[in-house]
Amino acid sequence: MKKIAFLALAILPFFGCTGLNKQVSQIKALEDCKYEISSVDSITVANVNVKEFLGKDKVDLIKMPRIALALLRKNVPLRGRVNLVINNPSDRLAAINQFEYKVLVKNREIAGGFVNQKIAVSPHGGTFTVPVHINSNVYEVLSDDKAMDAVYDFIIGSGDETKERKGNVTIKIKPTLDFGNKKIEYPGFITIDKEISSKNLF
Repeated sequence: MKKIAFLALAILPFFGCTGLNKQVSQIKALEDCKYEISSVDSITVANVNVKEFLGKDKVDLIKMPRIALALLRKNVPLRGRVNLVINNPSDRLAAINQFEYKVLVKNREIAGGFVNQKIAVSPHGGTFTVPVHINSNVYEVLSDDKAMDAVYDFIIGSGDETKERKGNVTIKIKPTLDFGNKKIEYPGFITIDKEISSKNLF
């Protein structure tokens, strides 16, 4: 509630009570929504499909030619998609126009960006699936042994039923609300934690 009060005070000088109450109600409903990471798919590292090195006991990613070249250039693109399902159990519409996001694996941030898409989740159990597209340079992650081990330990074993791995994927989102020509950022991030099996990556 402190976040909502802060938001109300920030925008009160610009808007009337009716519009303010409506926006605050929608963002409060969004905060009370349930979030589920339904799947993570289409993952490539330096244009190498992650499937090429899943299910193996040990793979030295640095020795893969395209990844090695990308490391030399200090530009290792990670691309993929996280499918985020939002469920609204409240009796109020939950809605935002865009949001900033961060994606973390085992508390290591691997990507971030913005989703510029109108999201409206109907009340009383309405759902909305948001495809969060990841496009990030993970050179710093691959250069950090601990960070690399965390990501690698999570994804390795997929495709082999005897080597299933489970790891925590966290998505942090900061909604942005439009009020005419004004854009107001939500004070703080809404955090979604999900334990996901490596079998569900694709």
